[in-house]
Amino acid sequence: MAEQANVANMWLTYEQLNRGGLKAAQESVREKYERLKLLRVYQSKSFPGLLQGREYLREILTGVWDEQAVEADDREADIAAAVAERIDRQSVLKRPGKRFVFLVEEIVLRYRTITPETHRAQLAHLLDVMRLPSVSLGVIPMEADRNGARPRETFIVTDDRLVNVELVSGYLSLTDPAEVGKYLAVWETLFGLAVHGDACAELIEKALTTLR
Repeated sequence: MAEQANVANMWLTYEQLNRGGLKAAQESVREKYERLKLLRVYQSKSFPGLLQGREYLREILTGVWDEQAVEADDREADIAAAVAERIDRQSVLKRPGKRFVFLVEEIVLRYRTITPETHRAQLAHLLDVMRLPSVSLGVIPMEADRNGARPRETFIVTDDRLVNVELVSGYLSLTDPAEVGKYLAVWETLFGLAVHGDACAELIEKALTTLR
């Protein structure tokens, strides 16, 4: 029974998360971001949440509402409130004593999942936010030698003790040190493939040029 309870605590469906609306779902994870010291995010599907601009957030959360059977009375009001909460959460990027390291596959810069105008604004936003002292952004080039380092599912590592994995139907939370260690090992391999600084900005500019 104890093992079953532990497994149940590891898994959270989007239906459970969004039961009280998108705003409540966003507020439910706020404390985690307030307490953390080091956050490492690997994204193979979309832009990392803390680096998403307002219009990108609005389009993404509108899609979430439609796809995940969100329960709230006023659709537009709930989406607007959720966007405001997410934007406010990004203030942690400027807090002293915190560090945020992001790895993004280059293809994420090019996925056409949003309108061209919002896509351009999001890429420009990335160029701005990557300059923050607490932020490190790495992009893994599409032509990188991937031998033994294939793209992985999106995952987030918090303070070397918690891994959250984003799946189609929900979130998986891992706290077992052995499992966390495996994700940290994958992180190190992927980090070694990424480019940073000017080379990273060049890939973002290249994606912008393609959009234009």
